[in-house]
Amino acid sequence: MWNLGKLASTVQQNCHISDARHASDYTVCIYLLKMREFYRWENDIPLTGQLPREEVGNWLQERERLWDGLETQAYEPIPLERGIADPFDSKSINDELAPRGYVYSAGYGRFNKPHFFLAALARTEQRAGFTIYTSSCEYARDMDAPPAMLQQQNIFVRQESVRRFLWEKVEEWRWNRKNEAMAQALADYPFDDDPANALERMTQHETESMVLHELGEGMAGELLGNDWNAMLIDVSHSKAEIMARAVRDLLADSLSTLPGLVAGDNAASLHFHFATFSGMRRHLYPEALDTYRQWARNHDTDQLQRLADTGRERWLATARAMLDIHRTCGSEAAPRIEQLLEPRSA
Repeated sequence: MWNLGKLASTVQQNCHISDARHASDYTVCIYLLKMREFYRWENDIPLTGQLPREEVGNWLQERERLWDGLETQAYEPIPLERGIADPFDSKSINDELAPRGYVYSAGYGRFNKPHFFLAALARTEQRAGFTIYTSSCEYARDMDAPPAMLQQQNIFVRQESVRRFLWEKVEEWRWNRKNEAMAQALADYPFDDDPANALERMTQHETESMVLHELGEGMAGELLGNDWNAMLIDVSHSKAEIMARAVRDLLADSLSTLPGLVAGDNAASLHFHFATFSGMRRHLYPEALDTYRQWARNHDTDQLQRLADTGRERWLATARAMLDIHRTCGSEAAPRIEQLLEPRSA
């Protein structure tokens, strides 16, 4: 018999197991930020609502006690009307759930952490050979909820997570208004007068940006093959893994995100793309921000298209060079990959 409650509780249990195994992967600061937002989700507290500090602290202690007994447990099979399914068989599970208006996902993120979620299905579309599932209300999730993920030929976009991610960026900018690109991105939305409407409009626009990026990830995967994932496993928990993920992001953006945003002529999304161009991507490709600043002054999108064309060649060649190193060095490839991307690091 169909039982949504049992399904949701099983998925949530697998989320707890994943969190128990991987909570220590994060720095203390990142861990606490993620857990605060997880508490907000579990207790249905609006993004603008204040979190009760003492209650959050008590909840965190209870959650960590729950994890103590879960780290060694196996992930539970997913109960469906036709029987049970492997928790990582998203396609088979969605074959039953999607017609009922639900969507499920199980994939691997940074540090090879499994991410599970169950949500209401808002819409499904086909684009460039990929099936795009966009979800709304989430019934089960883990402490880290990526806004979008690619799994084989499927793209999962989680609008609850997109909305939360955008609100965090808005709040960051309000605390420190030095990010001029973010100021330009937010200027098109009435956050001062009608923040709820502004957030919804921005969510719709940036959902498309995330779809474009995941399509680029799919294109990159087709160019790089299955050896890429094997390399990521061998360099897991190293600087080389962070570099590898950044290189693939840069390739995906060159293949799809930037060309798509330029074609869509959405200035706010272009500003936002570069406002969030940070971390290792920025470290490896600072000239991208120089091109953005030129575009912000003269609005000549040909410059951005040339950036995408140049980036496509550069980052595909870089990614293939990383794969060559891995084929030669195997599990010892991390230092060589770091040296390739940043010679002074070796």
